[in-house]
Amino acid sequence: MLSVFTREWLEVDIAVADGWIAGLGEYEGREIVDASGRFVVPGFIDAHMHLESTKLLPDEFARLVLPLGTTAVVLDPHELANVLGTDGVHWLLDACDGLPLDFYFMASSSIPASEFESPRRPLLAGDLESLLRRRRVLGLAEMMNFPGVINADPDELEKLALATGVHVDGHAPGVLGRSLNAYVAAGIRSDHEALTPEEGRERLRSGMWLLIREASMARNLQALLPLVHEFGTNRIAFCTDDRDPEDIAENGHINGMVREAVAAGVAPEDAIVLATVNPATWHRLWHLGAIAPGYQADLLLLDDLERFEPEMTLKSGRLVDEIPEPLVPEWVKHSVRNKPVTEADFRVPWSGGKARVIGLVPDQVVTELLTEEPATADGAAVADPDRDLAKIAVIERHLGTGRIGLGFVRGSGLRRGALASTVAHDAHNIVVVGMDDRDMTRAVQRLGELGGGIVVVDSGEISAELPLPVAGLLADAPLADVIRLSLACNDAARALGWSGATPFLTLSFLALSVIPSLKITDRGLVDGAAFEIVPLQV
Repeated sequence: MLSVFTREWLEVDIAVADGWIAGLGEYEGREIVDASGRFVVPGFIDAHMHLESTKLLPDEFARLVLPLGTTAVVLDPHELANVLGTDGVHWLLDACDGLPLDFYFMASSSIPASEFESPRRPLLAGDLESLLRRRRVLGLAEMMNFPGVINADPDELEKLALATGVHVDGHAPGVLGRSLNAYVAAGIRSDHEALTPEEGRERLRSGMWLLIREASMARNLQALLPLVHEFGTNRIAFCTDDRDPEDIAENGHINGMVREAVAAGVAPEDAIVLATVNPATWHRLWHLGAIAPGYQADLLLLDDLERFEPEMTLKSGRLVDEIPEPLVPEWVKHSVRNKPVTEADFRVPWSGGKARVIGLVPDQVVTELLTEEPATADGAAVADPDRDLAKIAVIERHLGTGRIGLGFVRGSGLRRGALASTVAHDAHNIVVVGMDDRDMTRAVQRLGELGGGIVVVDSGEISAELPLPVAGLLADAPLADVIRLSLACNDAARALGWSGATPFLTLSFLALSVIPSLKITDRGLVDGAAFEIVPLQV
């Protein structure tokens, strides 16, 4: 077994009593698991993730990741909070109770993520206080409005003042120098948004925890692993942030990150530390992350130190058998309340000149701010497949205001049709991208009929769809069905020409206003560098 404290492999018996480790050495037990010839390591812990990105209810997520060795996760439920408010978070907390996977929570601090987004309603300091009183809520989740923190916005500082005795996760993409100093000085001690060794190095030097992220879209592991070689494992941990269910099923969860790290030259002992005791230490989960007396007996039996595919996962010393299904009340459904749209709503009147265009960056959630002269027809700017310029719209869906933001995006590869989703970080209004206004209209209409989900439309016909009726974010279907339908939607998107990273996760992040450089919300285009709404026309 691995001692994560000394990096030693020890030939010992592990004594377990009532789900806890009683001791290491030579023991006799009433029940014996023979691990001869195996490597025994602690269960893996995800230091920061959003359950909603998996599209799975918590019981189905547990069925997916427990066999992969993940035994605890720390959730930021800010997707659900944007749609259903604190009531939705309290429901999810209750739904996770009693499951064999340990779900811990951070209180979502940025609802909305910025003033440019439109959730169902903002979460105020009083809302966060009620969440912080809940058992298994560990602290304040990622402070996404980093410009507000850096510039001492009173509302953001009021939220940070609640963090007495708890810790605060960060979110500061591209922030360096004096701005980073101000962000850290406000009491924020982690960040999962570092993209480069320079960003990661400066965060470590500032005393922050560096949470290395390997999401389905934002893949930062390989870029940041040199810091492990440079500085060791201190104050570094692994997280997945946003992962598609089919990505987890195919490539693994935290165990996949450990496997990739070892393949890249990180010592197995160090990679395991980054996935176990380090995330537990950052989140003050003193009973998790190690095999030692007094720790919870979350144990993985591995055949080798290369694949990291558990032969057996023991949760609190036992094999997992039955996983109960949570109660899903009707009030968490039926969340798509947008004003009905017509083709006329997607028309962009144009008299000439250049437009601001969102430029996709492969495998990243950041974008470029491009300028292009759009094609025109009948006095309107239109999509142009020959120049890879698709039209994009974000439609407010919580209060039926009819508010629509319109723009263009380059880099999708789309040639025809439309893709639409009610998963659009972080306010989760409807986001739709397409080459044809009629197809975009039909896609949005279909989302309303489903009560939320993702949809692909080609020539007016639905070619694939995944219903997500729980807040427009989560499926109420078995894991196998969710993966099958999600893959079918991805395949249908690629049949329309989509050539970039995972289609719908890419689409969802185009609406996130706190990630540079150009994004779009229902209020219009957001310049992430200037942090202001900007017109479509230059």
